[in-house]
Amino acid sequence: MTSIDSTISKRLIFAIALTSITLVAEIVGGIWSNSLALLSDAGHVFLDLFALLLSLGAIKLASQPPNEQHSYGWHRAEVLAGLINGLTVFIMAIGILYEGSKRLISPEEVKTTPMLVIAVLGLIANLLAAKGLHGHSHDDLNVRSAFLHVIGDAAASVGVIVGALLMHYTGWYQVDPVISIAIGLLILTGAGRVLREAVHILMEGVPRGLSVEQVAAEIREIEGVLDIHHLNIWTVCSHILALSAHIEIDPTYEGERSRLLHTIEQELQHKFHITHTTIQLDCSTCSGGPLIKALDHQQRAACTHGHS
Repeated sequence: MTSIDSTISKRLIFAIALTSITLVAEIVGGIWSNSLALLSDAGHVFLDLFALLLSLGAIKLASQPPNEQHSYGWHRAEVLAGLINGLTVFIMAIGILYEGSKRLISPEEVKTTPMLVIAVLGLIANLLAAKGLHGHSHDDLNVRSAFLHVIGDAAASVGVIVGALLMHYTGWYQVDPVISIAIGLLILTGAGRVLREAVHILMEGVPRGLSVEQVAAEIREIEGVLDIHHLNIWTVCSHILALSAHIEIDPTYEGERSRLLHTIEQELQHKFHITHTTIQLDCSTCSGGPLIKALDHQQRAACTHGHS
């Protein structure tokens, strides 16, 4: 395991510990206070814990070396974990919306003091967990999905705190299902983003933020390149981008293929962070060049001499 993966693993373990404590507290507090909002948040926290455990497991799998059956190794485990996280959160959000709509019609009394205390503790725990994961949330889809879980839960905790204060001073218990529905919609939005990105990667889509035309134009600007075709760009996992292409080169660069290939690879890595490349250099006009003509003449002369 790389040092980066080791750092991510430690932060995930820290977040898992905090999330486990929050889950127990919100289940107990939700039952005690009769708060659907708090129990909804507990459901979210449970799936946060599930997401974090999946994320940790995916990192462990990704550290396994490539083999004959998996030439890229297990990096795609990260994307699969993100897909599972998104699906589970999506289903949970539907359940929260259903329960919230029922209680909105028939509101029930809520004990606001324990609800408020538990929500504040949950907010603190989620903010600490989010701080630990934030550093790698832009580089790793799996960590980003877990980070979204935690941030969503922190926002939900704020909503529960506001709701507890409103109910405490006004006695309007319909605030509780309203908060639950808001939490459900928040979760649904986050799940949709994660699902969309995971499916996009699994469908070999062009990485977000990259344009095939832009990459092709940059390659054509390299001295010695005439044109590019059969260009494909895809994502192995969130931190590994891959490219394959056929590149037509100038005949005068026929003897400098290695240097030209190295230049192209360096440009792709520097400008687009594409590190896995399969590039075929073509020279359709090289067969008519002076060197080939000379070789053809020598071969014909040898054949004629041998026949004589």
